[in-house]
Amino acid sequence: MACLTSMIEPLRAANEIADTQAFRWTLISETGGAVESSAMVTFHPAINLAAAEAIDYLIVLSPPDAKFANPRASNGALRMMERHGATLGGVSGGVFPLARAGLMEGHVTSVHWCYAAAFADEFPTHATTDEVIMPDRRRVTISGAAAGFDFALMLIDQKLGSEVMTEVACWFQHPLVRGEGVRQKIPAMRVATTSDMLPDPVASAMRLMSENLEDPICIADICEQITISPRHLERLFKKLTGKSPLAYYHTLRMTSARQLVMYSNRSMREIAQAVGYTTASPFRQRYAEIFGLSPDEDRRKINMFRVQGNAPLPSATPQLGTQH
Repeated sequence: MACLTSMIEPLRAANEIADTQAFRWTLISETGGAVESSAMVTFHPAINLAAAEAIDYLIVLSPPDAKFANPRASNGALRMMERHGATLGGVSGGVFPLARAGLMEGHVTSVHWCYAAAFADEFPTHATTDEVIMPDRRRVTISGAAAGFDFALMLIDQKLGSEVMTEVACWFQHPLVRGEGVRQKIPAMRVATTSDMLPDPVASAMRLMSENLEDPICIADICEQITISPRHLERLFKKLTGKSPLAYYHTLRMTSARQLVMYSNRSMREIAQAVGYTTASPFRQRYAEIFGLSPDEDRRKINMFRVQGNAPLPSATPQLGTQH
């Protein structure tokens, strides 16, 4: 719901401030039927996807595991809009249906960090970025709700100028306007700490870990590459993340694994291999240590959330600040 309202409200305010109908929007669903958000609020779209026309931007909002009821017709409708000049986009999980439709091939996709492993697994050849907003020719992908607000401000700036854009931001007490090139803030597994606030050695070590999930590298090799002693890195990690480098690495691998448990149909053996385990048994043990239940139990629980009717899924990240 936040992804929708964060884009509409700035445009509504801009119209009011400028005293003109500079922006118009229409809620669309695939069939035209009502849609219930993850916050259990129901929206009633004005039209179905096939009836949409004369659109400048069509922005897809959905969970990452959403699929069209009639993929052939709906994908065709999206392609028709593109041929008629529309820019296609997605916010947060909405980038997945666009990619499944083949509409992100050859374009860079902004993927929310909590879906990054699942997106890379399903679309291994797609170029991605952790920038909050990624315009790429006739595509625009937006990492999350706050970034959707930023994108709305960009549209206001383009159409009505910076004065109106600034006033809209102040109306909502939006602290800053983020455009292209700004990267997502990612939790560093400790309360009130994000990856952009970390010193270079820790940030560099985390980057190497995230780049080597399927074929893990030892902490000594990481230290050698970033020219720091293992003892110094250990102290920094314990201070800044609450974990040793090795424990952090294990948690990072399990966080990626949980995305695959939640958002893919891969077997546990395949997921284990994707995060650097040759067999599923030690993977299951480590997963249970971090999340409190086995990956098989977790998947059954997650599927029950879905069966219960759009109930919110549990977070893919573990509890923060645990000492190991």
